Amino acid sequence: MSKEMIAMLLAGGQGSRLGVLTSDMAKPAVAFGGKYRIIDFPLSNCINSGIDTVGVLTQYQPLALNSHIGIGTPWDLDRNNGGVTVLPPYERSDNSEWYTGTANAIFQNLNYMEGYDPEYVLILGGDHIYKMDYEAMLDFHKQNQSDATLAVFPVPWEEASRFGVVIADDNKKIQEFEEKPENPRSNLASMGIYIFTWKVLKEALIALKDQSNCDFGKHIIPYLHKQGKRIFAYEFNGYWKDVGTLGSYWESNMELIDLIPEFNLYEEFWKIYTKQDRIEPQFIGANASVSRAIIGAGDSIEGEVSGSVLGAGVVVEEGAVVKDSIIMMNTTIHKGAYIEKAVIAEDCEIGADTRIGVGESAESKLNASVYAFDLAVVGQGTVIPDGVTIGKNTAIRGVTVIEDYPDKQLESGGYIIKAGDGA
Repeated sequence: MSKEMIAMLLAGGQGSRLGVLTSDMAKPAVAFGGKYRIIDFPLSNCINSGIDTVGVLTQYQPLALNSHIGIGTPWDLDRNNGGVTVLPPYERSDNSEWYTGTANAIFQNLNYMEGYDPEYVLILGGDHIYKMDYEAMLDFHKQNQSDATLAVFPVPWEEASRFGVVIADDNKKIQEFEEKPENPRSNLASMGIYIFTWKVLKEALIALKDQSNCDFGKHIIPYLHKQGKRIFAYEFNGYWKDVGTLGSYWESNMELIDLIPEFNLYEEFWKIYTKQDRIEPQFIGANASVSRAIIGAGDSIEGEVSGSVLGAGVVVEEGAVVKDSIIMMNTTIHKGAYIEKAVIAEDCEIGADTRIGVGESAESKLNASVYAFDLAVVGQGTVIPDGVTIGKNTAIRGVTVIEDYPDKQLESGGYIIKAGDGA
């Protein structure tokens, strides 16, 4: 049975700029906003836009992602015809073919797409936070009899050189592309969201199948452009956040707790769906203090929480203080701990009277471009002993013991990576 449009969601990214948060999981599986994972946003956009067939292409550390998606029930994507399908790279008998580029990943799944004989194919990334009606973009694609339509987002001019930008005429027909231009002539940044007419996409994928690291932005779109195909820019003006760095990830979580959040998770008409494992209520103790915070299901708060986003099953014991931080699912903050401007991943144990995110700032000795923004970052399953002090721009991962901290300290810019190498 043919489908008018199917979606292919690229969720294989390692997300190396998120440091230890993605040591054990793909970036789209990282928690967001207390109860969600990043991939919930494009998946919810699909179901809210009437798209019921989604192929999710996984590659790097797909376990958390696969168990989160399951058979797609939370997004109403558990269907006999269509629904959500997780598509890992094929194991070939001669050699194991990893996906090498975004377009190569789609090419490897031509048979999956053929099975639905779609008229149009929507290509999505799995690592942005936004709400978008893909149906409106499809209408635009049809009206312009377009072969390929790129979603574009107007960025501040001073930031345009960080993006691939498009130059379009008054009808939004694309004339030129510039990849991270020094002196941009346009501020319309490509969002990495494409609608292709299926026949055009299929021909291009086959023509470029031997291109190494074949990518949509670098190869497929320029190839179609050279062929004289009709390529249009669909301008999107809603909330769109790339959560690719620790700084933007922390900021976009913090924006959720503003009095009038710029991005509203609670709109009735455009719900964000997720897999919710825990249904028990929160408990807030008599002496607890909670202000401007998202508190997850099953949390137990006896201490003080302000300006923070907590996932489900988090415990904050008596006398513990959590400020301006993100604490993910099933993490325990023991008595008297003080945590400020930290991102603490799932299943961590933070010892009593430990201080995290304090002191003077210093550049990271591990990776200054990743561990910046004065954040202290703690990877999944980490244990931190009682009574240690941890500075800013720090990274910790693994089961640490008091001997790992000279003078009971990890100075700003320092790191302790115990499990594997996952920096």
